[in-house]
Amino acid sequence: MYIVHYTLIKVEYLDSFINFILIEKGLSKNTASAYRTDLKTYLSFLDNKKVTYDKITHNEISDFLWYLKDDLNFKAASIYRMVESIRQFYKFLISEDYIKTDPTIYLASPKTPVILPDMLSVDEVTKLLNSVSGIDDLSVRNRAMLELLYATGLRVSELISIKLSDINIDECYVKVFGKGSKERLVVFGSKAQSYIKRYLRIRPGAKSDFLFLTRLKKPISRIEFWRQLKQTAINAGITKKISPHTLRHSFATHLLTGGADIRVVQEMLGHSSISTTQIYTHISQERLKEQHSKYHPRG
Repeated sequence: MYIVHYTLIKVEYLDSFINFILIEKGLSKNTASAYRTDLKTYLSFLDNKKVTYDKITHNEISDFLWYLKDDLNFKAASIYRMVESIRQFYKFLISEDYIKTDPTIYLASPKTPVILPDMLSVDEVTKLLNSVSGIDDLSVRNRAMLELLYATGLRVSELISIKLSDINIDECYVKVFGKGSKERLVVFGSKAQSYIKRYLRIRPGAKSDFLFLTRLKKPISRIEFWRQLKQTAINAGITKKISPHTLRHSFATHLLTGGADIRVVQEMLGHSSISTTQIYTHISQERLKEQHSKYHPRG
């Protein structure tokens, strides 16, 4: 790996860019960290090539991408992300009048294969949920969390961040703060409502405003919820690899397969671009092909 010396670049431009995407664009700290990592790799490459960021050409950026592929064994998806990081960086430099020309203007992104997320069938989801049938406090809490997760398609980070003040039980909606602290309202059904009401009756009294708590009256962590979910899947006899995101994928796919409007699903998932949501239409189409091949006499 090349080492960053920063002898030929103005590192403050990178810091300014990171501040810009955090403050102006409202991106998350994790996203900003990914941008910084990508751009450090890129700027390090330029440093070792004795080329300044403002004198770089299209051909030299192409050399960098080949270096990622051949020397560092980057996958297409990782190279695609790197291209987007570089593009956004130069777009920022242009907007701030730090440079005059954009060397990425004719840069083509590598094609990335459509990777269909893992999902559960409706029957498998039902089996998973019904396997949490105990009346002890832990089971009641876990069932409420799973019911709400599948009913809303929330990210696990959004689920564990819900506060009592964010959820309206009677009207069946929850206020969620997603990526980039973007706020949205997501509705849920009567099943989730009944299990949440049941949980609230046994929820440990605590000063914490977070909805879902541990026995120690602290907010449940992402790791702890994932651990509970994996054990639940084992108990339910589900052999597929499962994560909290699996229920999010299943939620979106089941809605679209059932005829829901894609823009409604986009809004519920909190996707800024509908192209992100469209991956779930691929899943639905694959299931249709599978069902046609299996059951149609001329399949």
